Amino acid sequence: MTITPRFRRLAAAASLLLPPLAASPLHAQERDPDAFFYDGALAAGRTVHLHNLNGAIEVERSTSGQLEIRAEKRWRRGDPEDVRIVRVAGRDGDVVVCALWNDAECTADGIQGRRNVRWNDRNDVSVRFSVRVPDGVNVRLKTVNGGVTAEGVTGAVDATTVNGSIDARSTAGPVSATTVNGSIRATMGSLGRDDLRYETVNGGITLELPADANADLDLSTVNGGVSTDFPVTIQGSISRKRLRGSVGDGGRLLKASTVNGGISLKRAG
Repeated sequence: MTITPRFRRLAAAASLLLPPLAASPLHAQERDPDAFFYDGALAAGRTVHLHNLNGAIEVERSTSGQLEIRAEKRWRRGDPEDVRIVRVAGRDGDVVVCALWNDAECTADGIQGRRNVRWNDRNDVSVRFSVRVPDGVNVRLKTVNGGVTAEGVTGAVDATTVNGSIDARSTAGPVSATTVNGSIRATMGSLGRDDLRYETVNGGITLELPADANADLDLSTVNGGVSTDFPVTIQGSISRKRLRGSVGDGGRLLKASTVNGGISLKRAG
């Protein structure tokens, strides 16, 4: 299995962190009374970018037609004043929101200057994002220590974490996802125009594609198997751990790789 440079960067980021936060009763945690709120218009085709470091991101469809973002800090022993939540203008009308630790800065390209961020017994502040997006809006979701979920989105989804699983579903757009310690489940109504990639180390990958999908496949695992509901035109030798071939007429590349886990290609619906 080939580990890409981007994958190495994600694994390196994981080394800055403690193990994923253990689940605990809500009454054991403090909450920020001054949680972040943003409501605003965002046109179809535009993108909301969410950048977090410690905490989960949850996305669902907006019923108001507005972009709605809520971010809540949680902590036991840390100081919530050490964390700022900032919104900046993105490119071409996009919206960018960042959770910032220490002297980090939020830019149109994401969080800058976060090298000194470390969690310990005295700095355990986390931020949970809850987002509702209008129809046709794309989402780019990035965190390090936390899971990512997206449900009912109709635009494209691009989700990245290090310590956490990803469950992302778009009824009309493509979905791409990358993690290190966690599983990936991606359901999409279309594959879009660009190549799609899914990477993890510890976890399985389940991809649910439209029945009329056209793609070139490159699926590989080390400790697991590969299965598909689609008829596949095989390229090269047949292996339980590696599948290269095409579904439909082929086209864009769909690449998925894991070390500890299986890969399953399913028909959505």
